[in-house]
Amino acid sequence: MIVCGDDALAHRLARELHEVYGEQVTLLVPALPDTPRTPAGRTGRALALFGRVTAAVTRTTGTGAPAAPSEDGAEPTGTLRVVESAEADDRALRDAGAERASALALVHEDDETNIRAALTARRLNPRLRLVIRLYNRKLGQHLETLLDQAAAVAEPGLDPEKLDAATTVLSDVDTAAPGLAAAAVAGTSKVVQAGGLLLHAVDRPPVAGQAPDPGLCTLALLSATAGDPAGCEGSEHSGDAGPRLLPDDRTVAAATGRAAVTLEAVTPAGPALPAGRLAASALPVASLFSRRLRWSLAGAVAAVLALALASTFTTGDHPLHAAYLTLLDIFAIGDPAVGEPTSRQLLQILAGFVGLLLLPVIVAALLEGLGTFRTATTLRRPPRGLSGHVVLLGLGKVGTRVLARLRRLNIPVVCVESDPEARGIAVARRLRVPTVIGDVTEEGVLEAARIHRAHALLALTSVDITNLEAALSARAVTPDLRVVLRLYDDDFATAVFRTLRTAHPGALTRSRSVSHLAAPAFAGAMMGRQVFGAVPVERRVLLFAAVDVADHPLLDGRTVAEAFRPGAWRVIALDGRAAGSGEGWRLRPERLLGVGDRVVVAATRRGLAELLGRGGRDERRAPDNSVRTERG
Repeated sequence: MIVCGDDALAHRLARELHEVYGEQVTLLVPALPDTPRTPAGRTGRALALFGRVTAAVTRTTGTGAPAAPSEDGAEPTGTLRVVESAEADDRALRDAGAERASALALVHEDDETNIRAALTARRLNPRLRLVIRLYNRKLGQHLETLLDQAAAVAEPGLDPEKLDAATTVLSDVDTAAPGLAAAAVAGTSKVVQAGGLLLHAVDRPPVAGQAPDPGLCTLALLSATAGDPAGCEGSEHSGDAGPRLLPDDRTVAAATGRAAVTLEAVTPAGPALPAGRLAASALPVASLFSRRLRWSLAGAVAAVLALALASTFTTGDHPLHAAYLTLLDIFAIGDPAVGEPTSRQLLQILAGFVGLLLLPVIVAALLEGLGTFRTATTLRRPPRGLSGHVVLLGLGKVGTRVLARLRRLNIPVVCVESDPEARGIAVARRLRVPTVIGDVTEEGVLEAARIHRAHALLALTSVDITNLEAALSARAVTPDLRVVLRLYDDDFATAVFRTLRTAHPGALTRSRSVSHLAAPAFAGAMMGRQVFGAVPVERRVLLFAAVDVADHPLLDGRTVAEAFRPGAWRVIALDGRAAGSGEGWRLRPERLLGVGDRVVVAATRRGLAELLGRGGRDERRAPDNSVRTERG
């Protein structure tokens, strides 16, 4: 398998495939211009690159401590080869072995670079499974169709069903956005769309002296050190006090006083909402006029109707004719009622007064509507009485997706961004989200975002120090504020988490990494299985994937209860597309799994590797943890 890229996601993905799934991995990275060309320099460069791969992904807190083991402690198999090239062109992909590879991940930060390399790779190997990182979702849908058609044209005999998702376009930001939004909003369900089903997972708070309510099933037990300021939340060094993924019923019953993530419901997925539904109307009709002006207009309309009815009863005219004459009198364009009955004359005088009263209302409506149109293209300011909202720092790629996610959940948001031309400014303007333009490290910016009344702070800028400074400033104003930080460096994140929890034990603090949340989904797609989504459990990840029972001897011929492997995988439901047979999606524990069944499983990364018959337990491949570096 080949991974092209040189950022945190590429490094995490290469290590995920190498150590968790035991694959032979080639990491294709851009060559640095100052790299020495001597053999000794190449050897040193290899060690440096391997250090970058491991240090960027698994940093340890102790000096000289060994690298963190995998979830089950098994040693990885396969090799990790590093190839340097100026760009991922035809020659570089050939040197990396694209013609013989089973999967290729293109995770450069630039969409154009990934697209160009994908077209080249598809030409070199029509059977190659492609996983492409693209921020533009609409372009990604078209690219999937194009590359799959190219594979079918290159080899007409290929069976589309056997290609096993030949092209998969993913966005690391879209994959991480639900986890970041859920961490900021207490009680918000984690929802994963698995084929034709929606899986709803929720966080259940701990209850003293009681085991957590399992719901439909318990997906994970959270760290027992949540109340310990010195505890390592989700750390690989937490041991039994750390999170327990997919525990059995006995473990859940014994876990008194621990929080849990449980499967709350599994429901059929309805038709997808159009993309424009999220944006809604950028200028609703109700925002054109103030409430006082709307009441004034309603009163004027009521007066017109009353005069028209009075004219009908007193003169005997047809209601439409009476309304017509009333409007003429109101706008002062009707003939004087000379020689007509007294009732008609009185009604004409009253209509004239109503017209005089209506004139300033019409002028006010025009001015207010004009002002609303003029401010529709500007950013809103936070209202004075706003409270219970989420303050979102940074409107880059990550912040923009998280903002859209929060607004989809109808959660009030106030954004803070230093760059008026940032990517998410247009989205905030379209969604009518209050936005403060300014440097969050400057005095008064957080106060302008009403941080003292906020429910949570989401610090998602690309600078760790900025996120930390914002969190400390916000905690100085509101000590019990919920804080979610986006931190790149794991060592730094652990130190920050412990310090903030020690200083504010009653507040909730979370640190998240986009690459950490996204890498499992990319790795699952490279393994050729449709990974529907990933639910973050502190610093670990739980995957949801569709599996054909006939292809997996660990499931075939077993009941649902027998197929459950605690800590590895658990059968959740029938695939939504297969549930239309009349049986439904719910599976009884005694239900026998067999040929023709396609099920949705929740699995750890190591568990999914074992279920696929690969990974650290695969003895067909001799252990070889060597790292080789080549320079093109």
